[in-house]
Amino acid sequence: MTPTFEAGVDAHESNCPFCTIADHFPPFSATSPPNDHDHHETDPTKTTPAAFVVLSTDTLIAFLDIMPLSRGHLLLCTRTHRPKLTDATRDEAADLGRHLPILSKALTRVTGVEDWNVVQNNGAAAAQVVMHLHFHLIPRPELRASGRYSESFTMFGRGKREDLDEEDADQLARELREAIADILREEDEEGEGVESRKDKSKL
Repeated sequence: MTPTFEAGVDAHESNCPFCTIADHFPPFSATSPPNDHDHHETDPTKTTPAAFVVLSTDTLIAFLDIMPLSRGHLLLCTRTHRPKLTDATRDEAADLGRHLPILSKALTRVTGVEDWNVVQNNGAAAAQVVMHLHFHLIPRPELRASGRYSESFTMFGRGKREDLDEEDADQLARELREAIADILREEDEEGEGVESRKDKSKL
C-alpha cells in the first residue's frame, strides 16, 4: 500500500520519535498478532527508548506511552508523519475513528478500569509535545475512588506522570494485542450473525 502525501507534509521526520517507531515496527495482523515465537515483530528494544506496540496497521500504530499518567496509557498515531489532525487523509481519519473504540474496549478489558480519557492536542499552545498527530487513551482508575468521584481528578489527561515499568509493559502490551484480536474476531462473528439473520428474513 503506497501512502499519499499532502503538499508540505513529509512522510517521515528524522527527529520525530513516532516516525522512528513507525519505521521500526512494520504492520502485523491485528487478528493474529505476534506471539512469543514472533517476538522480533514486536521487540521493544528495536528503538531507544523501548516501544511497546499493541497495534500496527498500514496506516496506524499504537503503543504504550513511555511516561504514562496511568497503567495502560496508550498513544494511537498515524504511521505517516502528520503534524495535526487537519493533516490526516480521509482514509487515516476513518481508520483512527474505527480503532479508537477497539483500543478503548481492549484497555477496559485488560486493565479492569471502566473510565478513561481520549485526548488529542493540536499545536504547542494546545499542549501538543510531539508534533505528530496522536490520540491519548488514558485509563482513569482514580475517578471513582471510594465509590465516588475523586477530588484529585484532572481533566484532559493532565496529572502526575511516571516512567514506564518495562517488565510490566511487555506483558501488558501482549495482553492488549490479544484483547484487540479477540474483539475483532467477536465483531466478525457478530457481523456474520447479522448477515445470516438478514438472509433468513428474505426467505
